[in-house]
Amino acid sequence: MNLPSHVDVCVVGGGQSALALGYYLRRAERERQRRGHPPLSVVLLDRRDGPGGAWLDAWPSLRLFSPAGYSSLPGRLMPTPADGTAPDAAHVVAYLADYEQRYDLDVRRPVVVEDLVGAEDGRGPTEVRTDHGHVQARAVVNATGTWDRPFWPRLPGIEQFAGRQLHTHDYRGPDAFAGKRVLVVGGGNSGAQIAADLLGTAQAVHWVTREPPRYLPDDVDGRVLFEVATRAVRARAAGEQAEGVGSLGDIVVVPPVRAARDRGELHADPLPERLTRHGATWSDGHSVDLDVVVWATGFRPALGHLRGLDLPRRRGVPVTVAPEGATSEMRSADGSPLWFLGYGDWCGAASATLIGVGRPAKEVAADVVAHLDSPG
Repeated sequence: MNLPSHVDVCVVGGGQSALALGYYLRRAERERQRRGHPPLSVVLLDRRDGPGGAWLDAWPSLRLFSPAGYSSLPGRLMPTPADGTAPDAAHVVAYLADYEQRYDLDVRRPVVVEDLVGAEDGRGPTEVRTDHGHVQARAVVNATGTWDRPFWPRLPGIEQFAGRQLHTHDYRGPDAFAGKRVLVVGGGNSGAQIAADLLGTAQAVHWVTREPPRYLPDDVDGRVLFEVATRAVRARAAGEQAEGVGSLGDIVVVPPVRAARDRGELHADPLPERLTRHGATWSDGHSVDLDVVVWATGFRPALGHLRGLDLPRRRGVPVTVAPEGATSEMRSADGSPLWFLGYGDWCGAASATLIGVGRPAKEVAADVVAHLDSPG
């Protein structure tokens, strides 16, 4: 595969955040050309074999929290599934594939970005090193998400457990767990959904959480969550106190979770004290035998390719700032031509969602273009 040797913008990633950014950069390019500027060269580097991002790895029963009309990227409404239900992962993959074709986005795949080398003055082009060669970019936007960096907690006995252990990252549905005794660890949406998904297939399902699970009201879906997040962003921009979506709860009650909960089959126990070779034990002395542990314990930003840049960090992620007039803290605080998009509240409220990434993507595109057009 041939990569361009020099580009204006290199986007690391090819999922929903990268595509939303590509859309706004396309719009910016048309506007710049009307003002007499040369074309804007943009390339998106995606490590996957095909379009769809992390949705390619989702288990079959996983569905969006909201109807299609409230789960769309900017510029293109997601079609409603034929059965009228919330879209499943395959529907989202098809939508993303259509989206990148519709806007003629230059996505190169599969390309693995291995390292970034900044300019000596901290302002010039950045060298993006990949398994298919190097690209000199005047601006780099990281849109790698979190899916490729699953978080594995430390629980006593984890190394001694003789059964299978896997993370949400590798869960592909219940069929592989028929007749198995499964421990599902995690009190968020993934933990609840996987536990519900395994009921009726696994021999036994034990769902354990650090704190008692907090269900959102049954009528709250992604639309409400986005509205709450949007109000919080506006309030904070005005210097006011505001509660985000976390104040509502942790678990969206999608139909399978609601059905299992209402049947009395979905309930959570506290975390075990430790794993043993063949199961888990609790501080009160009781124990269970297990064949499998599923860790639904979340993810961290996938930024290993930035390890050579020595960026200032806070709470484990690069320090970012919001440019003047922006609501999202998405530009690297060290002044280098480096941006971040789609990692959630760190760099834009709800930016890790389909509907929520639009606003920060627009702001990143505007700041990138302003940088490219600035004198010098």
